[in-house]
Amino acid sequence: MSGFGKECADIVRAARPDTYKVGMILGSGLGSLADEIEDAVRIPYSRLEHFPVSSVSAHASELIAGTLQGVPVIVLSGRAHYYESGNPSIMRTPLETLKDLGCEILVATNAAGSLREDIPPGNPMLINDHINYSGKNPLIGEEDEKRFTGMSEAYDAELRDQLKVAAGEVAEDLPEGVYAWMSGPSFETPAEIRMLKGFGVDAVGMSTVPEVIMARFLDMRVAAISTITNMGAGMQANDLSHDETKEMAPLGAAKIKKILRQFLKNMA
Repeated sequence: MSGFGKECADIVRAARPDTYKVGMILGSGLGSLADEIEDAVRIPYSRLEHFPVSSVSAHASELIAGTLQGVPVIVLSGRAHYYESGNPSIMRTPLETLKDLGCEILVATNAAGSLREDIPPGNPMLINDHINYSGKNPLIGEEDEKRFTGMSEAYDAELRDQLKVAAGEVAEDLPEGVYAWMSGPSFETPAEIRMLKGFGVDAVGMSTVPEVIMARFLDMRVAAISTITNMGAGMQANDLSHDETKEMAPLGAAKIKKILRQFLKNMA
């Protein structure tokens, strides 16, 4: 570890001592889930050394520690993206902090564009694998031999099953698919979308993959869900925009929040 994660974890422990089990990264539209955390302590990223403060308007940039559905959780409300700094390991310290606080599980969420007509905007998609099309990796420069982290089971099968069970219990569909990470911040071209569809990609976005790689490096079990906010370029009449992402994100996020509440309830 870099060492900064332990320092930040000590600040969190001083504010709210507990043994935490689940860490969560809340993407666009899901920030309101943090408001449901009980006995919560909120710490702005600006108070935690080497925590990146996001420049994206829909990301709050604060850590919340407490309990959700009876499970001790650490929630990262907002993330920094590769496209904000050009640093693929920008979320390393936050993830090290989760690990040092005892989180064995990471649940990441994001906003994504769908490449499948049967998963339209306003719906969730459970990620079962990814393609790192950006070619960037948060472990570049890491000297430990653990940098050769296996990714055959990046998205934990047992956690995916538990999330699908939870979705069924709250009467929500949760289709699975492959997520492709493109660097952003510009959206993809129609030609790129056609290429990705040919590769077997189901959704595309600008985050999550470097976090998953880092979390696996840290021996955390990972699950991830996308909120579908738009169809891929060339698959809808209008051009893509971030305003559309912000407008549509709450619709899918409402379904994801129901699923995550039940998922945690079953875990408690």
